[in-house]
Amino acid sequence: MPESLDLLRREIDRIDDAIHDLIMERTAIVERVRAAKRNGVILRPGREAAILRRLLDRHDGHFPKASVVRIWREIISALTNFQAPLTLAVYMPERGAGFLALARDQYGAYTQTQTYASAGQVARAVMDGEASVGILPVPLLDDDQAWWTMLVGSSPDLPRVVARLPFHGPGAGRGDGLEAMAVGKLPLEPTGDDRTMLAVECSNALSRAGLRSHLEAVGLGPNHLWDTRENGPDARIDLIAVEDFVAADDPRLAAVLERPEGEVAHVHVIGAYATPYPV
Repeated sequence: MPESLDLLRREIDRIDDAIHDLIMERTAIVERVRAAKRNGVILRPGREAAILRRLLDRHDGHFPKASVVRIWREIISALTNFQAPLTLAVYMPERGAGFLALARDQYGAYTQTQTYASAGQVARAVMDGEASVGILPVPLLDDDQAWWTMLVGSSPDLPRVVARLPFHGPGAGRGDGLEAMAVGKLPLEPTGDDRTMLAVECSNALSRAGLRSHLEAVGLGPNHLWDTRENGPDARIDLIAVEDFVAADDPRLAAVLERPEGEVAHVHVIGAYATPYPV
């Protein structure tokens, strides 16, 4: 005999109430966390990625994983804003460019957002403290907006790349394959599966193949050359992705400098992010 629809709907109502109760309970715990932090860091991209990975690894059934991510991103973002208001600076060269959708999927539909026509304006808004997080295009070779060069330096006040979006593949109409980087003045945290972005200032006498071999030899195997820029008449700066978490005091960075004089001048960590969860 078919189950009663009324009974099934009452079961759904019961589950909805239980979910709502747990959200309110989670909020109450976050209130206690806020009190315990006492001006500590509110936004923690590494911790957020770890939460989502744990949930996705235990997920079962027909409910889409991408929807699980969106639900938890809204919960995390709402409770982050509850602790301290967030503001987003989003690259939007034209209406419908897709970066705004990525930003809202990651940081919540109701988070305060300002759009900018150039990537440099976004980076500057974060640098000047006008925005908590900036959403920027993924760097590309020969791109005319090399925003990442604004992050190169030793000052602790410089923004860093803290996330790659989306964390779990985009849905239909949600950017259609577009990816972005999130930058902010936040501490970098390892999650167990990370990528680090290194900016290497070097002489043109050192070929890119030679730099790659050298990085591999010191344990910093690069998996991608994002971009490269002139850095004087005989020098360049390469933006490289490394398949590992590399802190600013990692001894491997000092080993990179152990080249013939002038070949490698500086190595900068300009960001690290949790590797996106496979679709």
